[in-house]
Amino acid sequence: QDQLVESGGGLVQAGGSLRLSCLASGRTSSTAYTMGWFRQAPGNEREFVAVIRPNGGSAYYANSVKDRFTIARGDAKNSVHLQMNSLNFEDTAVYYCVANLRTGSIYSPNSYEYWGQGTQVTVSS
Repeated sequence: QDQLVESGGGLVQAGGSLRLSCLASGRTSSTAYTMGWFRQAPGNEREFVAVIRPNGGSAYYANSVKDRFTIARGDAKNSVHLQMNSLNFEDTAVYYCVANLRTGSIYSPNSYEYWGQGTQVTVSS
């Protein structure tokens, strides 16, 4: 089955941590794909969080999460993880896993072919 499946979301207090995981299968799974995360808060557009290039390539972060979040490929290479530390209320959103950067900016949601269903992250103040 061709899908990206996210896990690890939940409710956490401000200052806490969560680790999101995304497992790719079928056509969404390739060691050649850029993979990463976007998020969408109620009333807002989807925004870039972090992505990582394949084969030991570079990672890119939104300024709002830099130094707090870390993205990494899993050992199986068809997975990606997002370690989120020092969470604050503004991080509350549905987090979406993405894969396969086509043409365009890595920061644009329109540039990615595959999307997961999303996992809710709620940070209580």
